[in-house]
Amino acid sequence: MPFYGGSELANVYDDALEKGFGLVASNIAEPNVMMGLMEGASRVDSDLLLQLSGGAATFAGNEDPVDGLEAMGTYIDTIADQYDIGVFLNMDHQTDPEFIEAQMDLGIPSSIMIDASHEPFEENVATSREIVEMKEEKGADVLIEAELGQIKGVEDEIESEEAFYTDPEQAVEFVDRTGCDLLAISVGTQHGVAKGKDLELRPDLAGDIRQALRDHGLDTPLVLHGSSGVQPDQLQRMLQHGICKVNKDTRYQYEYTRTAYDLYDEDPANIVPPEGVDGDRDTFFNDTDWSPNKDVFDPRVAGRKIRERIADVHADLAEVSGSAGHSRYA
Repeated sequence: MPFYGGSELANVYDDALEKGFGLVASNIAEPNVMMGLMEGASRVDSDLLLQLSGGAATFAGNEDPVDGLEAMGTYIDTIADQYDIGVFLNMDHQTDPEFIEAQMDLGIPSSIMIDASHEPFEENVATSREIVEMKEEKGADVLIEAELGQIKGVEDEIESEEAFYTDPEQAVEFVDRTGCDLLAISVGTQHGVAKGKDLELRPDLAGDIRQALRDHGLDTPLVLHGSSGVQPDQLQRMLQHGICKVNKDTRYQYEYTRTAYDLYDEDPANIVPPEGVDGDRDTFFNDTDWSPNKDVFDPRVAGRKIRERIADVHADLAEVSGSAGHSRYA
């Protein structure tokens, strides 16, 4: 069925909070990964949250991000109609208000993540609130995700290890003042302002943030970025503390390239001429006894294997995150 807007995605997050599971938000840059994700999610009856970054939209649109969003949005909508699960699209790490406004005007994404997390707290609040107000003024059916990493007391570029963890009380202030629908928090994963730091993963902090929000009447879903390397048991502990969106990107990038590499590495002679054979591709080996094997080098061969591998990976991640068997639409 076609992919849905923010109001339907909010219902999925409500289910996730109630039942203690999370959606694995999966970044895409081209169709093979997207179709593999749909197949994997459908296989285990999980709703699917796709993600498109500004860079990926630009790539898909031949350097025009709006064209890329329209192209990928149409592609997603068409292929999603083949499956009986809910499919959603989040725009990941957006920083350009003009592009965000275009997204709302097009009505394509289900949610938009405004990333001002590298800014000082007050600027982060102001920028995030601006996007929430834009949504409200347009009446857009889209959720707004914002990110808060650094805590109070980080001044004059003097940072401590604690500066890379989200402070629970500041999270309350941030959500209250911005009106964001989801909050990405920093609990020790390698992401954003914390990238490259040797931090301890703190699932308990997610629980503290969740409780602080609830104590103030805010039932805001929490988001975990930078989850590559987070082990299944650690992820499941996070999900017990209000984390209901977990971002994955690097893993799929590696699986894409590794799958293609393994195919071509099985027998390089299918692709690369042996020593002593003229490697002039312009003549396509007209005057040689050797020629490449079209049964291997046809891009669709690698493409199908990539889809299969991505499907397997995402199905496993959906089991770990608990979203398997919880589709609202299956």
